[in-house]
Amino acid sequence: MRHIGVDLHKRHFHVCYYSEGESEHREYKMDELPRFVATLKAEDQIAVEATGNTRYFVNKVTDHVSKVVVVNPRQFRVIEDSIKKTDHNDAELLARFLSFDGLLPEVKLPEEKASQLKSLAHTRNKFVQLRTTLKNKIHGILNFYGISLKKEALSSNKGLQRVLSAEGLSETAKFEVEILVEQIRSLNASIKKIDAELEERGKSLKGHRNIISIKGIGDKSAAILLSVIGDVHNFPSRKQLDSYFGIVPKVRNSGDTVRHGHISKQGSKLGRTTLVQCTLVAIRYSPYLRSYYERLKSKKGSGKAIIATARKLLGTIYMLLSEDLMFEDFELGVIVKA
Repeated sequence: MRHIGVDLHKRHFHVCYYSEGESEHREYKMDELPRFVATLKAEDQIAVEATGNTRYFVNKVTDHVSKVVVVNPRQFRVIEDSIKKTDHNDAELLARFLSFDGLLPEVKLPEEKASQLKSLAHTRNKFVQLRTTLKNKIHGILNFYGISLKKEALSSNKGLQRVLSAEGLSETAKFEVEILVEQIRSLNASIKKIDAELEERGKSLKGHRNIISIKGIGDKSAAILLSVIGDVHNFPSRKQLDSYFGIVPKVRNSGDTVRHGHISKQGSKLGRTTLVQCTLVAIRYSPYLRSYYERLKSKKGSGKAIIATARKLLGTIYMLLSEDLMFEDFELGVIVKA
């Protein structure tokens, strides 16, 4: 059996074929992928880091080898901390660690449908961020001319139209505001189209009916959360899903002292943001989550209470998905049913 480490890049990849303590290195361009596939044997195993084009690579090689391991680059710190940071060394480290079963931190690629929706959700998030930047720019221009607007004033077409008719601006400022409003309107239309697509396509994802049974999670949020989670069975425990969302507290041990800090924020930012937004809605409509939130708020304040409630909500989502259950709530606890 050969253990093959692949250091994958956009236009090329470096390969280390490792067998019985001996290493052989080769370099391929991406358009030479069929030539690499031709070197593979049915008993080979491959390790490759998760990057932007990993799915394409994995799809091409999976049927030609016995096993493909996609490695989490953040957890595989040996490469990041390596003194010799070269393609040659990275590929060999992957191959050698692969030869010791279970040492590589493996990640499971989500189903293609979920992956595509996740990409679409990321695009939506970029548009929302850009829209916020443009709105802030308009506020800055108006403030310069002594015109103050409420934060939500640019969230409607009526508000945008009112900005266009603002008096006291220079000709250049008027022109700049017109361009900014035009771009915001274009982004509004694009975001609306993406929302409709997410809501419609998200309904076909496994687990959709389970998590929308929670008040506070709508079709769009369900699509985003499911696209981030993928197959829930890739997470053996609820704590691993919490960690993946970056919603677990940092822990520092020093002697006999244990300190719990802010959440790690090391996981999916898109998933974490969507989860917190759902939590803010859920505590208004779910007696169970609202009761939990209010108890914590009185002890730790609203900020920590929201994060803790978001973690509680994610735990509920994990239970519903892993056991194929539906959610009902009441003030004293949770009922689930098939």
